[in-house]
Amino acid sequence: MGRLHVVTGKGGTGKTTVAAALALALARGGKRTLLVEVEGRQGIAQLFETAPLPYEERKIAVSHGDGEVHALAIDAERALLDYLQMFYKLGSAGRALKRLGAIDFATTIAPGLRDVLLTGKACEAVRRRDKRQRPVYDAVVMDAPPTGRITRFLGVNEEVAGLAKVGPVHNQAQAVMRVLKSPQTAVHLVTLLEEMPVQETVDGIAELRAAGLPAASVVVNMVRESLPGEEQLLAPHRHTDQLTGALALAFSHAGLGGARAGGRAERLVAPLLAQGREHAERVALERGLRTELGAQELPVRELGRLSEGVDLPGLYGLATELHDQWHPGEPA
Repeated sequence: MGRLHVVTGKGGTGKTTVAAALALALARGGKRTLLVEVEGRQGIAQLFETAPLPYEERKIAVSHGDGEVHALAIDAERALLDYLQMFYKLGSAGRALKRLGAIDFATTIAPGLRDVLLTGKACEAVRRRDKRQRPVYDAVVMDAPPTGRITRFLGVNEEVAGLAKVGPVHNQAQAVMRVLKSPQTAVHLVTLLEEMPVQETVDGIAELRAAGLPAASVVVNMVRESLPGEEQLLAPHRHTDQLTGALALAFSHAGLGGARAGGRAERLVAPLLAQGREHAERVALERGLRTELGAQELPVRELGRLSEGVDLPGLYGLATELHDQWHPGEPA
């Protein structure tokens, strides 16, 4: 398994939730993970019910077995100051540039530069070692931009390396691409079992593969539970009519009224069956979308829908689901 986990997905699929759950899952058993946010939305802080994340790595959660999840909201301007200090030793001159607005100007007119800084900071966390030369983090999880622009986001360093033939910029861009295109990196695409997110996921996988970037898995989020008897609900109408009669009779025996009461049971059964049939048709559509995702020849993992919405207990539950699917047979 890689050490940099990039989580992407169409807007509304819950990619930030999946990234947070993955960070918790990877921290199990005493490991340390870093959960990185690059879009400035403070979604991680909201999920973990903590204060907005500063531009510094901060412990935000403890996972099963005393694992630790740290988090970082990367700010492009601060990352540029770090970059200037690291490669050009500007120090106070870099701070003066910030006061003059030069850094904001640079990152605004060159969005590619912003992506270089964001990916570079995450890759630096992957490469970082402690005094014993052990990785500071066992895994880094990035809550990345949406699927529609993930290939450009991850591949921008290759463009920069081609433009700057020599020097620190070239070397840094090459170092980042060595991480992103190596087995250390895994890109996970989050989707729902709906036509548009699935199509965007399929397109995203194709784009990542064409760019030589490591599409690693698909995570299907908010999966509906199947109901008993769905096949009968999808059967031809003559079978449904038989089912309607049988249910009306059962309702009548249960004291809900029958023909003598003006057909109240029949009137009750019909709308219930209509709702059930609508659900069953939805499940049949999802079955076809699962087949389409399976054709991508990537591992597909599924997370259930949280009935109470996403809160901390629900997040830990999703982390357990991910752990169990990544490591079947291991103790929970």
